[in-house]
Amino acid sequence: MLALQDAIRVGRIPNAEIAVVISDKADAAGIALARERGLETLVIERKGHKREEHEQEIIAALRERRIDLVCLAGYMRLLSPCFVEAFKSRILNIHPSLLPSFPGLDAQRQALEHGVKFTGCTVHFVDETLDGGPIVAQRVVPVFEDDTIETLSARILEQEHQLYAEAVAKILSA
Repeated sequence: MLALQDAIRVGRIPNAEIAVVISDKADAAGIALARERGLETLVIERKGHKREEHEQEIIAALRERRIDLVCLAGYMRLLSPCFVEAFKSRILNIHPSLLPSFPGLDAQRQALEHGVKFTGCTVHFVDETLDGGPIVAQRVVPVFEDDTIETLSARILEQEHQLYAEAVAKILSA
């Protein structure tokens, strides 16, 4: 989220703004960081709500602000078909692997366990499947013999920050 805000600020994503940052956790680091930057934030708690009720609250908040593109960052749940349909072909996600390889959690660990020589990151449109949906952009990151989950994750994250901004700019200019 901060990488996207930085890219907007310096003109790498022209004619864009982050209209709102939404989290289901009041203590999410992204909420505090967004507030520090003066961005509007909303906390829409999941607790005590059924999945569809929770997502309907988020959908209403996004529609109220006339959001054109939803960019997920650290959202670790599958979106329901209802949510995906509400913003069809307008939800992006970033994942720390070269999809379709290593979907889901712990992609960096999966890459190391499989002994791949290259991994990377993927920006994709979100559909109802786990890390599915059409791929928008990918960036390759080498895997070194002495890599740990932490070192590999750090190199992938550096590329994610660049790639996500490039992908958003590409989508908004289309």
